[in-house]
Amino acid sequence: MTIPPTVRDHISAAPHRSLFLAGALQGVLTLLWWVFDLTGRYALMGSATVWSIAPTWAHAFLMVYGFFPFFIFGFLFTTYPSWLNGDKVKPSEYMATSLLMAIGVVLFYVGLLTHKVIIIMGVEIMLAGWGVAVYVLFRILLGTAPAQDKRHARVTSAALLMGWLGMAAYLLWLVTESPAALDFARHAGIWFFLLPIVLTVSHRMIPFFSSRVLDNYVLIRPYWMLWLMLACIGAHGCLQSLDMPAYLWIVDFPLAGCAFYLSYRWGFLRSFRVSLLAVLHVSFAWLGVAMLLYAVQSLVYILSGSMLLGLAPLHALAIGYFASMILAMASRVTLGHSGRPLELDHMTWILFLSFQAATVLRILADIVPMIAPMLYVAAGLAWLGCFVFWAAKYAPIYWRQRVDGKPG
Repeated sequence: MTIPPTVRDHISAAPHRSLFLAGALQGVLTLLWWVFDLTGRYALMGSATVWSIAPTWAHAFLMVYGFFPFFIFGFLFTTYPSWLNGDKVKPSEYMATSLLMAIGVVLFYVGLLTHKVIIIMGVEIMLAGWGVAVYVLFRILLGTAPAQDKRHARVTSAALLMGWLGMAAYLLWLVTESPAALDFARHAGIWFFLLPIVLTVSHRMIPFFSSRVLDNYVLIRPYWMLWLMLACIGAHGCLQSLDMPAYLWIVDFPLAGCAFYLSYRWGFLRSFRVSLLAVLHVSFAWLGVAMLLYAVQSLVYILSGSMLLGLAPLHALAIGYFASMILAMASRVTLGHSGRPLELDHMTWILFLSFQAATVLRILADIVPMIAPMLYVAAGLAWLGCFVFWAAKYAPIYWRQRVDGKPG
């Protein structure tokens, strides 16, 4: 007589399951908290709540370090052994990362309501979980894996290390209130961690996935362009750290041009024949839009001394590119690793398209400042609604057995 597998067994059956589950819940919780704060702050509903740290910097941390990494680690724990022909990540390792980071996020929320010391404890525990992930992925990268092409893995590994340093800088800010530490945490999280990873994964996976479903597709993956884009990203991060916005256009125009070129060569229009592929291409297209907005804002700053677009370029990048790509990739990985057909159902397609409204609304908030508070809340509600329905559909898959009966 065999003992049926438990929910715990299913959640720990594959690296992405626990991490995607935590990421799905965090995608709901972090926007639920943010919308609650915004409605009180702008007196749209209720009254302002006093938090133990500034809500703006709590929001930045929860998004950059407390939401995206769950999906990134779940994806890389799954793909690194495949990319590098290396050993699989052990359940004890990916479960340790998942649990430590999830506990840390919970303590962060508790600390917001109580005392900053609890937040510090939460970030320390998250750093420990992140450290486990970095150790495991570097072990695979630097081990005896026989793969000849480790270029994508090297970039993502370096970016993960920069992300760990960025979180450590945030912890330093919590302890010392050093403005320099906070600035490094902010800029490192976007320009040295998230963007290099998401771009590198896009460079590897979008043309590969496209070649699998589009007829007569020529796989184009120019490495010289990846290196150029990564150099521009690094330069942008350095210029922002040095508070030199007048020079950003020098690197942002080439970065936007490369992104638009890749969108075209990878078959943006052709991708709409297959919705599961189209969501990846639509997500990537936001990179070109975001960097074009950054470049235009830099030129406007030179002429007028005004940051005309405010945070619109940042949110085109963070919501349009990062969050949309997370939705697209997570949906694909979840379907493929649960034994389901690689077909995007109508509901998920509508959710993805609706999620694009969150990006547009948040961009408009900086362009139309007269009604900015309402647009802030509308953008948050659009994100929240889409993630609630996405999580309701996909989260149960993580604690259930594969539909084909296979392990994992």
